[in-house]
Amino acid sequence: MAAILVCFSVIAAVVFAGSSGTSGQELTADYYDESCPLALATIKFVVGAAIVKEPRMGASLVRLHFHDCFVNGCDGSILLDDTDDMIGEKTAKANNMSVRGYDVIDAIKSAVNTACLGNVVSCADILAVAARDSIVAVSSVNSLTIR
Repeated sequence: MAAILVCFSVIAAVVFAGSSGTSGQELTADYYDESCPLALATIKFVVGAAIVKEPRMGASLVRLHFHDCFVNGCDGSILLDDTDDMIGEKTAKANNMSVRGYDVIDAIKSAVNTACLGNVVSCADILAVAARDSIVAVSSVNSLTIR
């Protein structure tokens, strides 16, 4: 019962925060339909291939997305490499040797850039869609093996 209340509270907070009207843009599932119609299918394909190769990768991609969102929102910053004057989030203490799946995200970004004829889809969106598709792919694989 307590878990249901916590879940309801989180959902309510997200709904009310999203309805505050402070943002000029709304999130939509069809955002890339015109600028890159193959984006979502490309992400789904690469995620599926990665999970067939290594089933644990599904959880790793969800965890990668979580770590991206944990500090200052879901902005793709988890993918930042080190520079001369900054330690990137990839090698920051909290993530170094802990978070994995960067190679899959790099493969997705490359495939999406090819499908979209350029850098159209944001890294933050790729992380979010890859996490979503990971859950679906792992659920589908598990439901087939459980029967």
